[in-house]
Amino acid sequence: MKISGFTFLRNTSKLYYPVIESIKSALPIVDEFIIALGKGDEDDDTEQKIHRLNSDKIKIIHTEWDLNKFKNATEYAHQTDIAKDACSGDWLIYIQGDELIHENDYDEIRAKCNRYLDDKLIEGFLFNYYHFYGNYNYYFRNHCWYPNEIRIIRNDPEIHSYKDAQSFRRIPKFDGISYNKEEGSIKLSVVKLDASIYHYGWVRPPELMEKKRFSSKGVYMQNFSKPKDYEKYQLSYDYGRIDKCQKFNGTHPKLMESKIKTLYWQDSLRFSGPRAIGRSMSKHELLKYRFIIWIEKMFLGGRLIGGHKNYIVVKRN
Repeated sequence: MKISGFTFLRNTSKLYYPVIESIKSALPIVDEFIIALGKGDEDDDTEQKIHRLNSDKIKIIHTEWDLNKFKNATEYAHQTDIAKDACSGDWLIYIQGDELIHENDYDEIRAKCNRYLDDKLIEGFLFNYYHFYGNYNYYFRNHCWYPNEIRIIRNDPEIHSYKDAQSFRRIPKFDGISYNKEEGSIKLSVVKLDASIYHYGWVRPPELMEKKRFSSKGVYMQNFSKPKDYEKYQLSYDYGRIDKCQKFNGTHPKLMESKIKTLYWQDSLRFSGPRAIGRSMSKHELLKYRFIIWIEKMFLGGRLIGGHKNYIVVKRN
């Protein structure tokens, strides 16, 4: 059995991605690691950092993004597919530049990949998610933040990255561009792993979090509207009330220990008081979703009410 890892990257250094920690978290369980590295700004040193890992498992494919052809964030999916298509493993582990795999989950991943290698009905594996927010002690996993997602797929040319590269689907006769198209696409049949993805995309210094948000808007919406008055003068991102998140009582991947110690913006986070005047509320702060989340937590054991699930979970004995 051969396992490949793959990802896409661009301009990761200036936006506080834990990209080196991310890659290193996958290397122990893969035979190769493919990176679609987009051409970044002149001061982007992502490639130099990757080379310093000195791993013969890593292969870099240099790419250029085309946001006119791949609109509404589908360039993310396109770049993901470029890396995926270069993989040679039986199973492919996808990990984004702000995600890590915990070393405690390696055995579970290897065992399940081996167990279902010849079970062709199983097309991938589903991970639990920790979406850390503001700092490393609080996270979301509820109605507004997907609690599970596919991060291992079978090496099949009909399986493609989907929409903004959050997930995957089987797309027969794919035209190479319509990543957002639901018609004709098929949800993958997956097995749920007792393993988690640690997502740190919302743990950045407030000033870089704001920069990342507007950078992403340019990918999702080519003609996004001008900032509102409050946003014009907002030099750093307002995370809102951090105490509204769930408290994390587990352990982070060991690879994150050094980065966690560098957190310097704790004093700028708020754990009480009203929201700032003029600040738009995030989805998870709206009364409607707060009520739904409360119902899910109190009466459903965390199970979601409705919500989009881009997979079909298959239970095996």
